[in-house]
Amino acid sequence: MAKRNNSHLPLSEVLNEFIKENKLQKGMDKVDAREAWVNLMGNGVNNYTTAVELKNETLYVSLSSSVLREELSLGKTKIISMINEELGRELVKKLVLR
Repeated sequence: MAKRNNSHLPLSEVLNEFIKENKLQKGMDKVDAREAWVNLMGNGVNNYTTAVELKNETLYVSLSSSVLREELSLGKTKIISMINEELGRELVKKLVLR
């Protein structure tokens, strides 16, 4: 059973400790990367996005439009830097558009 602290802690600290103790950070990173994509790309791109998945520092994005895929592939490095800036850390190193 988990230890119990009688001191008052902010909820954010408690949640971060829970995530750390239960090794949930990878799952949280996947959710955060998906949310960052949705927030940054807007409705125009999100209408053609079918899946966003993070695997080992690589973000895989499935698009239903080949024209949009080609357009986005021209700015991969900028997209990666924008996503990492949104996340607040260097999480995505490679972007694969399919």
